[in-house]
Amino acid sequence: MARSRPRLVRLGALVAVILLLGACSLISSEDQPLTTFEPAGPFAERIDSLFWPVFWIAVAVFVLVQGAILVIVFFYRDRDGSKEAKQLHGSPKLEIAWTIIPALILAGIAVPTTAAVFDLTECGSDAIEVQVTGHQWWFEYHYPDADITTANVMVIPAGQEVCARMTSDDVLHNFWIPALNGKRYLVPGQTTELRLQADQPGEYWGHCAEFCGLSHSLMRARVQALEPAEYEAWLAGQQAGAVLPVEGDPEYEGYQVYLNKQCIQCHTVRFEDDSASNIIAPEAFNGPELTHFASRNVFAGATLPGEGQSREDALKDWLADPPNTKPGSFMPDLALTEAEIDALIVWLESME
Repeated sequence: MARSRPRLVRLGALVAVILLLGACSLISSEDQPLTTFEPAGPFAERIDSLFWPVFWIAVAVFVLVQGAILVIVFFYRDRDGSKEAKQLHGSPKLEIAWTIIPALILAGIAVPTTAAVFDLTECGSDAIEVQVTGHQWWFEYHYPDADITTANVMVIPAGQEVCARMTSDDVLHNFWIPALNGKRYLVPGQTTELRLQADQPGEYWGHCAEFCGLSHSLMRARVQALEPAEYEAWLAGQQAGAVLPVEGDPEYEGYQVYLNKQCIQCHTVRFEDDSASNIIAPEAFNGPELTHFASRNVFAGATLPGEGQSREDALKDWLADPPNTKPGSFMPDLALTEAEIDALIVWLESME
């Protein structure tokens, strides 16, 4: 037993070193887009500026406490012939000191933390409203001022606050764009708010941060920040309806597949010709609106295309076998032929 103890100590030390190196591994925004250490807006920066002082205070407390324990272990351990240590129990000065000092530390942390929580909770009066609805397993975005609905990609203007008013259509979800703010729950039957703002144009990755079912790990999100002029152009484009294909158009065959292969039971399309637009009853299962499908750079809960995969190949895999491409997906395998899939892709990619 005595011989095996040094071996266990060495093994424990090796495991500790491996864990330390893993925790301190260098990351970049490209390799690890969900990092919280690269804030890209004022609200994420507020959280970051609060995190570091609290972190270093915690480090100082840890070092002091562990250092005191080591000093006690090595210098005041029981030895043959040593005198009994002096007992400090009942010393008013010491007990007051180690009660007041932690209280002051906690108060110093609590005051800025509470102020930040209240500041990050209420949206500004001039913020752009985006209504976010969580579904199993994708995010829907509705812009009430422009009366447009999209999915998977939230488009916002750079340099302007956005107020995300959020709820869930089914179970508890959590919306998290780490570069722009912290996490906030989407609760069925309730509305929560999250302030978002990107200082610069760019694409910011997000994720559902609450386990919500079988495909939780594949419930992702993107926020795309555009220059204000580009954002206004995007809004105008989204407000326009899709062009209704007529017989002879390259998109007509794919549109017929959409009508005849059950797609119309879950997905809405708004056409310029209102009489052709389909509206799904609220009690039915709703998939993402497809009106401007081609304007989104990701689909299937923002999981596709995968790394190194072309958009066309991803679409083919998705339409051919959704349940296996995204396990847990409610989109069924419609047994589409290769020709039907190709026709659907031509039609979908025409709706920008």
